[in-house]
Amino acid sequence: MLRIHNLHAYYGKSHVLHGVTFDVREGEIVALLGRNGSGRSTTAKAIMGLVDCEGVIDWKGRDIRGHKPFEVAHLGIGYVPESRDIFPKLTVHQNLMLGQKGRGKASRWGFDDMYAMFPRLKERQHTEAGVLSGGEQQMLTLCRTLMGDPDLVIIDEPTEGLAPKIVELVGEYLQKLKARGISVLLIEQKLTIAMNISDRALVMGHGSIVFEGTPDSLRADPYIRKEWLEV
Repeated sequence: MLRIHNLHAYYGKSHVLHGVTFDVREGEIVALLGRNGSGRSTTAKAIMGLVDCEGVIDWKGRDIRGHKPFEVAHLGIGYVPESRDIFPKLTVHQNLMLGQKGRGKASRWGFDDMYAMFPRLKERQHTEAGVLSGGEQQMLTLCRTLMGDPDLVIIDEPTEGLAPKIVELVGEYLQKLKARGISVLLIEQKLTIAMNISDRALVMGHGSIVFEGTPDSLRADPYIRKEWLEV
């Protein structure tokens, strides 16, 4: 579905990604792990057309490198940034409305799905998004992305700053996406959630992929965990 090959990315003259290669297959969750500064978020931004890059970004047989972010989104890739980026003066329901892309086909997701998955959002659907808690804003951002009916969702640090119970809820949510045939590229620092729900794990270090395998194989590799993941 998504194939990244020999991806290099830059911020001005700073060379951040160095030949990143991996793929995300249909209906799987792939965890992209690594310390801060390893290049994980830059990889997501490169895929979405938010940073200058070189290499191949193949989406369903089409090279989308150089496409504008809105074009990438309309092709079926959803992006949930770490910053959440909700519209604070709009209500919860209005934020969800903005996620609809009208791609000319029946969506797998609607308002009822979002409110059933996160009842708290239904309770606050007429509340301005800016007064929601951090956890509620994270739920809203995830749901707004889903309203665009993506085939792949790239989620950057969805559990950052959230209470343990909300972290568990996010994990359940991502597994529901997989059950509906949606692929997930999960950028995460919390190993527990990533290892529990992902089909494959990638580890980044210094702008390159230094490990690729199953969660079980990562658990069995103390060198990789100590060298590239543990603080």
